[in-house]
Amino acid sequence: MTGKKKATPEEDFEAALKRLEAIVEQLERGDVPLEKALDLYEEGIGLSRSCGELLSRAELKLKRLGRDLEGNLKLFEQQEDTEE
Repeated sequence: MTGKKKATPEEDFEAALKRLEAIVEQLERGDVPLEKALDLYEEGIGLSRSCGELLSRAELKLKRLGRDLEGNLKLFEQQEDTEE
């Protein structure tokens, strides 16, 4: 893996979402053998979870930025994530 740069969360999300959409299209066509369909479904579930986690992290960042810009410090008490 030398020479490869680490993907940003945005790139990870976009790539995962694109792959998930491709999987859904394949499964919706209905021409995939059962074993392959199960493998695709399992992969899709993993991608869905990854996308959900990335969206949750993005939402937390937006909430922090919103509180900072608005000057509303009330929600800082509810912050559960750790600083990076």
